[in-house]
Amino acid sequence: MLKIVLSSVLALLFAVLPADARPLRIVAIGASNTHGWYIGNRSAYPAQLQALLIAAGIDAQVTNAGVPFDTTAMMSDRLERDVPSGTDIVILQPGANDLRFLGTRERRAANIAAMRQRLQARGIKVIVYDDEIPLRYYTLDFIHLTRDGHAMIAAGLLPRVKELVAVGRSKSAQ
Repeated sequence: MLKIVLSSVLALLFAVLPADARPLRIVAIGASNTHGWYIGNRSAYPAQLQALLIAAGIDAQVTNAGVPFDTTAMMSDRLERDVPSGTDIVILQPGANDLRFLGTRERRAANIAAMRQRLQARGIKVIVYDDEIPLRYYTLDFIHLTRDGHAMIAAGLLPRVKELVAVGRSKSAQ
């Protein structure tokens, strides 16, 4: 009798659970600030964003694909490797290494546009985080971010990610 009851309860649970119960998969791709230079990747904005999403009731897995010293060309070269199939959203934080390492604004812009296009062709939503960051959020080198800087980025990304999640849910409900 107990087996029948347990089997019935399990069957009922599986019937009401959504078929796509996997977590939201996000990859943050960028250079040293995405990686968490000075503060470690456990305190970097991708980890902080994951905690904020979970606190908001969104089951999310945010992968940190930040590589120190990368330019947008280098990010582009590793895009397919670092953004696996099944990724829902990519946060692209291009940083300033292109300009620091003698690249041009035009080449940087073209690389960002090409990465966005390639990701969207794979059905991946893209957030380009290239916002102006106030100086108070930088460490003494004026290149890398403090913990508060990473918290500011995570808090700024949260509504953008939630908006993409809401749009995805409304499309799948139609």
